Amino acid sequence: MIKLVTIGVYGADAETFFAALETAGVDTFCDLRARRGVRGAEYAYANSQRLQARLAAMGIHYLHRKDLAPTPEIRRTQHAVDKTEKVARRKRTELSPAFMAAYQEIILANFDPQSLRDELPADAQVVALHCVEREPAACHRSLVADYLQAAWGCAVEHLVP
Repeated sequence: MIKLVTIGVYGADAETFFAALETAGVDTFCDLRARRGVRGAEYAYANSQRLQARLAAMGIHYLHRKDLAPTPEIRRTQHAVDKTEKVARRKRTELSPAFMAAYQEIILANFDPQSLRDELPADAQVVALHCVEREPAACHRSLVADYLQAAWGCAVEHLVP
């Protein structure tokens, strides 16, 4: 039985981020970002090449599923709500209903969970779903986790290092 964990970048340094993955027993890392870079020197560890190198050194398989990243239009929906509510992206604690509805309709309605299952290593046990937001409820990774939990009947744990 596969277990899912989710993890974001904001608020974590490299040491706590990778320690959280190790403690959770992550063997497969699924990057759900469209652009695999993060602004700010403190988050350089999460930029694609550095991240992949560190995961490989830890023996963690890396997957990139750009098809699960929100489209620019969906991101603009959330940005408009954040602007209206005067909430900085890195301080957001939850997604707007408009974002969740658009993500469901545009991304998840067209996503076959078996396509991800087929891409996982045969011995995968703990799969991390990754994006940048600190709070799981503020990130699309929680929507993917909920969707996969329903489809696969697996446990989900949200890591907040």
